[in-house]
Amino acid sequence: MVASIEKEFQERFGRKPLVIAAPGRVNLIGEHTDYNKGFVLPGAVDKRIYVAIAKNDSSEVTVFARQFAQSISFPVSAKEPMEGWINYLIGVTYYLQQTGTPITGVDVLIDGDIPVGAGMSSSAALCSGYGFALNELFGLDFSRMELAVIGQQTEHNFAGVKCGIMDQFASLHGKKNHVMKLDCRSMEFEYIPFDFPGYKIVLVNTMVSHSLAGSEYNVRRAQCEEGVALLKKYYPEIQSLRDVSYEQLTRHWQEFNAVVYDRCTYIVNENQRLLAGCDALRNNDLPGFGEMMYASHKGLSKRYGVSCKELDYLVDIAKTAPGIAGARMMGGGFGGCTINIVEEKSIDSFVDFMQESYKLHFSVIPEVYVMQLEDGVKEVVSGK
Repeated sequence: MVASIEKEFQERFGRKPLVIAAPGRVNLIGEHTDYNKGFVLPGAVDKRIYVAIAKNDSSEVTVFARQFAQSISFPVSAKEPMEGWINYLIGVTYYLQQTGTPITGVDVLIDGDIPVGAGMSSSAALCSGYGFALNELFGLDFSRMELAVIGQQTEHNFAGVKCGIMDQFASLHGKKNHVMKLDCRSMEFEYIPFDFPGYKIVLVNTMVSHSLAGSEYNVRRAQCEEGVALLKKYYPEIQSLRDVSYEQLTRHWQEFNAVVYDRCTYIVNENQRLLAGCDALRNNDLPGFGEMMYASHKGLSKRYGVSCKELDYLVDIAKTAPGIAGARMMGGGFGGCTINIVEEKSIDSFVDFMQESYKLHFSVIPEVYVMQLEDGVKEVVSGK
């Protein structure tokens, strides 16, 4: 893909570009913990957004998106959102200049192979790749974490999505054959080995849209905050569910609304599962990590209430499939994908089994994406 991007860029803009590859991400465990200041465990994958870029001696950013066969321009001084995907580039351009470093016009070509709607954060990859490209091209000296924050600010204020920082962080900081234990309170992180050469990560897409995810996300946040407010009366030091122990939670269970108690129980347990899962990976214990994944899904479905019958079905049948080490729903919920760890030699039979079973049950064939953990955002050159 890199060679064809370079070739089209030169044909379209008449110059040789810098090409940046920005990966999508998966999250192996730790769902809905980010806004509760807990832990997440993402990894960058070998599905990417590519950003080809060169200076154009003007004050305009001219962008051609190959996926949409669409060209759009905006001034580098733009401060207001427009319609559609171009907002990600407008926002990043705006925030990179807030330190006083001016940017001149550039030509940009975008392409990629991150599946749309699979919950792999193509928008975060676009922000990360474009921000990294401008940083390299103009020698702006932003750190990768600073670029992640700029991507998050862009999502918040130019795309209207109040996301956490996990997606941008993972795209920029990924490391081959590793996941990253990110502390969403301190923003400290640690690379955890995920080096199982005989296994791949496989996403199975329910083909169900996340229509409830946005509104229900806000409901879950409010329920978690309600639980924190109740416990804070007894433990003033508590700032978020990250600070709550299971013992503290159960000691006051009778005072909770039942649904709020379930939500808080899931978050407290999920943080502990993630830490136990990291220990399992350090000890090369893939079956033990898989059990944490199954428990995570059960909590998301029964306690946190963000699964759906399609996600539950995919996890249930995965447990009976050949070569499976672990499975759970991934992302906000109410649709999207399950994430599965599957023995490489069993992938073909796993895919056939999952697609046939799902089609019989729901009359639709789920899309399947096979991937592995790779490095974060970087410059790429064709032929290398």
